[in-house]
Amino acid sequence: MQNSTGRSAQNNEDKNVVREFGEEWSRFTQAELPDRERRAMFEAYFSVFPWERLPPGAVGADIGCGSGRWAVLVAPRVGELHLVDASEAALAVAKRNLAGFLNAHFHVASVARLPFGERSLDFVYSLGVLHHVPDTAAALKDVAQVLKPGAPLLLYLYYAFDNRPMWFRALWRASDRTRWLISHLPRVAKHGICEVIAALVYWPLARMARLLERFKRLPSSFPLRYYRNLSFYVMRTDALDRFGTRLEKRFTREQIEAMLRAAGMESIRFSEEAPFWCVSAIRSGSQ
Repeated sequence: MQNSTGRSAQNNEDKNVVREFGEEWSRFTQAELPDRERRAMFEAYFSVFPWERLPPGAVGADIGCGSGRWAVLVAPRVGELHLVDASEAALAVAKRNLAGFLNAHFHVASVARLPFGERSLDFVYSLGVLHHVPDTAAALKDVAQVLKPGAPLLLYLYYAFDNRPMWFRALWRASDRTRWLISHLPRVAKHGICEVIAALVYWPLARMARLLERFKRLPSSFPLRYYRNLSFYVMRTDALDRFGTRLEKRFTREQIEAMLRAAGMESIRFSEEAPFWCVSAIRSGSQ
């Protein structure tokens, strides 16, 4: 069942968003992403992931794998890694990026139709994906169902700036109106404007943050400080990710914890460093 907005209640996906991310990862395949930056971002995302809980030969899944940019660093550490994405175009990019990994398996599927049995996986991670589906809480329950009791989940959801000052939240509200307008433009215009945003907003602010850091004058709430040591390629990718997506949700730390507990997760641990919010949790053995 699909309504006029392109959202499928049955699959918990928005067809327009799936198509847009397929276009994004076809444009930014991450083949040009410097290895040093990939590893630095990977360590930031996985800083709270309990690797020590994984059994030998662990079998897990990357839900919403996109280009597979994180999977190329996870696959060498585990027995089998299943890459799942609702976009065939994105999955085609992931297949190319992981062509040398015989333990990588690929599935075109939505989060509501995961190709795994209940309590079958040793771990799951889903980074920057489930805030782009119509029902994030339902998606977390679907993910939790495929985890074995005691298995870890690593999650990254956009934060609601709950750890930022009021002026920062006001700045986001203004930018979000811009995002809504840009995300509904034709593809060529949308991509062009996002390139301009990367060049005229992301790059100057990121380099200013790096300069301020050098002089030990960088405020914790400085806009786009996260990008201060990252390449322009990352900024271009993330500008399209941020302003080219028509469905975006944001959650407070408390909301994320509540959704995880409702999904049957426990031992919830949040990262205190950017990007926010990265959180790990363990599948309860009682549900």
